[in-house]
Amino acid sequence: MLDILVAGGGYVGLSVAVSIKKAAPHLKIMVADGAPDGAWQRDGRASAIAAAASRMLAALGLWDEMLPHAQPINKMIITDSRTSDPVRPVFLTFDGEVGKDEPFAHMIPNPAMVGPLLKAAEALGVEMKFSTSVETFAAGPVSVSAKLSTGETVEARLLVACDGAKSRLRDIAGIKTVHWDYGQSGIVTTVEHERPHDGVAEEHFLPAGPFAVLPLPGNRSSLVWTERTADADKLVAADDLVFEEELERRFGHKLGPIRAVGGRRAFPLGLTLARAFVANRVALAGDSAHGIHPISGQGLNLGFKDVAALAETIVDADRLGLDIGALNVLERYQSWRRFDTFRMGVTTDVLNRLFSNDITPIRIARDFGLGVVDRMPGLKNFFIKQASIATGADPKLLGGMLP
Repeated sequence: MLDILVAGGGYVGLSVAVSIKKAAPHLKIMVADGAPDGAWQRDGRASAIAAAASRMLAALGLWDEMLPHAQPINKMIITDSRTSDPVRPVFLTFDGEVGKDEPFAHMIPNPAMVGPLLKAAEALGVEMKFSTSVETFAAGPVSVSAKLSTGETVEARLLVACDGAKSRLRDIAGIKTVHWDYGQSGIVTTVEHERPHDGVAEEHFLPAGPFAVLPLPGNRSSLVWTERTADADKLVAADDLVFEEELERRFGHKLGPIRAVGGRRAFPLGLTLARAFVANRVALAGDSAHGIHPISGQGLNLGFKDVAALAETIVDADRLGLDIGALNVLERYQSWRRFDTFRMGVTTDVLNRLFSNDITPIRIARDFGLGVVDRMPGLKNFFIKQASIATGADPKLLGGMLP
């Protein structure tokens, strides 16, 4: 019998397996991922990793391998304008360091993150099953019986569901969600530009939603471009000339000529919060537990916080000889993560509603607020530290220590 079955082999699922196996090597862990082996190498997206998350990856012995592919964010600029405005005034800037030589975040291509995690999992003895998903399960008093897409049935003391925002396993566990659709989609693509970005990230608040330019290594940037869903679908389906013309209107000319590279995709945006993070012998982590608007760039980091809290909960319970899948043990993980997740979900929801419109009185009020924050260094430092650094109440991994 397995100790832990992880459903989903993305960065959250692999991080759960590596974190627990690193601290408790005797535990038997399997990761079942529905994608074929090597599919992660074709992921063209990139993600923002906050300082606390990079400390966690360093504690797991992975950050040095990822760092050559990562781009530090040295500065963050926020503007608020209309698409047609010839000038975009800067209302708020954040310096990029939270400590000496420690940027508050890095941008890293997803394959450069998943590859080392997968290699570490295999080296630690985690059993990997690709092209294999968990189809259904039944939780009993001492174990969960899971049926895999291969027809095989496996028993485990704990099932960790990392199967995405539309989690089937969450539904089978009977966990309800709070959900609403924003009517927006996020277009994700990568651009090459003539001039260097100098590690500066920009978020332009436009009437249809935020347009984020996030620096990558070299003269490249990752874009998260929010549009109303119907418009986003048209843009993704348009020919390259039309797409790049609309892209240039939003991107501007400060980095010289630009060119979209690596394809483009649109993802529907909404808010999804699980009403519970745990059930009998089941724990949710990552997008299975929460899906938020990318306006704050915290989606991946919420997932890594789940990983750190769940790993510490399980490892501590195992050291005490407790049942790692028992509901009273898993409640510690839930209490650690549910309020923080709810707070971030509400924050991103309010920000999106506040900035994704062109109502003049609201524009004046929000621009005044941004300007006030920009003139208060103490308040800016508070915001940046909240987004990037673990506090004393956070799990040990976020402070750079194994559980």
